[in-house]
Amino acid sequence: MSGREALDGKKLVRSPSGLRMVPESRAARSPFGLEEPPWVPDKECPRCMQCSIKFDFITRKHHCRRCGKCFCDKCCSKKVPLPRMCFVDPVRQCAECALVSQKETEFYDKQLKVLMNGATFFVTRGTSDKSEVMVCRLSNNQRYLFLDGENHYEIEIAQISSVQMLTEGFTPGEKDTHTYTSLLESENTMEGGNSRATGMLLQYKVPGLEELKQIKFTAGEDFSSNKKLSASWLAAMHKATKLLYESRDQ
Repeated sequence: MSGREALDGKKLVRSPSGLRMVPESRAARSPFGLEEPPWVPDKECPRCMQCSIKFDFITRKHHCRRCGKCFCDKCCSKKVPLPRMCFVDPVRQCAECALVSQKETEFYDKQLKVLMNGATFFVTRGTSDKSEVMVCRLSNNQRYLFLDGENHYEIEIAQISSVQMLTEGFTPGEKDTHTYTSLLESENTMEGGNSRATGMLLQYKVPGLEELKQIKFTAGEDFSSNKKLSASWLAAMHKATKLLYESRDQ
């Protein structure tokens, strides 16, 4: 196992929100993670921030572990896993945050494994007209994309600056490239509709260089047995990119 592949050491820490298993080094944190939010001070929330009921000795205050806002028990009763903040056990969340966290659970339970298992693509670097058959996968520590073929390349997830999904199936007149400049506002072109992801275009930074590098992944028709796997990998990467942008926007 290479140094970039190795899992980093972790430590157990206790916060007001609960027990968390976090990397020993902050630099080793997952690029998909979220920082634990500050809680709204008790003195600033005399009422539930959802239903506006007044707090008293009977109606107690509870803080959502994801957003940090203050709610009554009825509006903040669900305990849901929150792996993006490294909580060991399910934690209390408001209804809105619980719904988001439940959707993210699918990424950690299923799609993350798809990314780590990898898929086969035609890979084209920069403006070259030559492509190479390579297996692309996410490293075990979630911090790198590994590309293996005749050559070996590594892309640090934190250095990815933009992602484009190459698709087919749009109505005539529409471009076959959907650009996600703000992934929080975009539609997932791989879930429903008539479009299908056929590849991906990444731009990323290389430490020490000002110019962005570009690399293109294309799921080739020659890999019929791996076509479904490649499509699943692209769908998982699309979700991963959304989480990446959310982490950066925090």
